[in-house]
Amino acid sequence: MTVDRRNLILEAAAKSFSMFGYKATTMDHVAKIANVGKGTIYTFFKNKEELFYEIINDLIAEMKERADESFDPSSTFMENVHRALMNMLEYRKEHQLTVKLFQEQREIGTLEVKEVISHLENAILNYMKIRVQEAVDKGEIQIKDTELTSFIIFKVYLALIFEWEKNHPPLSSEEIASSLEMHLFYGLSGDSLVSK
Repeated sequence: MTVDRRNLILEAAAKSFSMFGYKATTMDHVAKIANVGKGTIYTFFKNKEELFYEIINDLIAEMKERADESFDPSSTFMENVHRALMNMLEYRKEHQLTVKLFQEQREIGTLEVKEVISHLENAILNYMKIRVQEAVDKGEIQIKDTELTSFIIFKVYLALIFEWEKNHPPLSSEEIASSLEMHLFYGLSGDSLVSK
């Protein structure tokens, strides 16, 4: 039985980044956890940053997979967007690696971590943009700017999931969905946002 050293290294690196953060993780940590020589790591990855990005790209792929699984062709655009975003953001909120990275960004402000968080958020925005465009193409919603609409929806979800609970009790998934539907899709005046 051959050992997949590359996967062993990726798993060890993900564990190390989750425990120590990006800045404090060394290739020595990764080698020790993977039970391989440090030189073995360099046969697969040229540096820590490349290893880090590979793990983040795998995490993004997992998030998108979870979002795709939540889409139901028989549901409305709003229901699908809500389930997809809740799945992706809950995954981000609960995943040990992302929790550690957001902590490192707040406390240390490591440049590589800032870049990776931006990469993560852009991946979610791009995913949303595709889904918004699909809804436009199907005639479910009428908007002029899919990028702006995706950005607004995403940022409101971020605020309701991560910011609101700093000073208030956390909102349930249903409360978030109904708030979004009322404020974004129907508007405060009761007129439909998508009508013109």
